[in-house]
Order: sequence, then C-alpha cells, then structure tokens
Amino acid sequence: MKSDTIKTVAKYGLGAMLIAAGIGHLTFARKEFQAQVPEWVPLEKDDTVVYSGVVEIALGTAIIAAPKKYESLVGKLAAGLFAAVFPGNYTQYKERRSAFGLNTDQRRFARLFMQPLLIFWALKSTDKK
Repeated sequence: MKSDTIKTVAKYGLGAMLIAAGIGHLTFARKEFQAQVPEWVPLEKDDTVVYSGVVEIALGTAIIAAPKKYESLVGKLAAGLFAAVFPGNYTQYKERRSAFGLNTDQRRFARLFMQPLLIFWALKSTDKK
C-alpha cells in the first residue's frame, strides 16, 4: 500500500475513532468516562464528559472533512486534546478507578502509554509531508 493511502486510511480512522468516542461520552459510556475526570477539574464530572465528547465529535468530523490546507492544524488540535486528557488517564491509574476494563493496576498503567501513540497518530496522519 502506498504511503499516501496509509496516511489517508489512518486519518479517516482517527476521525472515526474520535467521533465514536465522542458519541460514547454522550451516551453509552458516560459513566465510564467520568472515572477519568480528576477531582481538581472545576466542573461537574458529567459536564466535563459531555463537553469533551462534543469536542471529540467536532475534531473527528474536522479531521475527516477539513480541506487539505487545514489538515495539519486539525491534527495538531487533536494531538493537543490527547495531551490535555492525559491527566485523566493518570488520575484513573493513581486513584485505581476501574472503567473500560481497566480494572487492574497493570492495565491502568499500560493505558498511560496509549496517549503518546494517539498524539503520534494525530500528527503523522495529518502532516503535510
């Protein structure tokens, strides 16, 4: 498969994943996502989950639909979102909150390494090269 094709598939896959995660925030996985909201966030946990879900749907849609000249910017915004939610993943690990099948310290710890991969995915699937 050509690198342009791989990059396009990766970009659309990322967009679809963000849209699906955003829908989960608003519907079937709402309680699960609340386990990742740190206590120091100055909003109600449910509000935080809803707002982040809306952002994920918007970013996923933008990754799929943005004109070529804005792809890189949208990818950087998505990478920024993935970096911004890392404290939630750390909170889930540190406070031993079970959600999404992350019901052991080892699973919660392993999840921490997913965030850098998501950042890489967002940046590489939308870069101009």
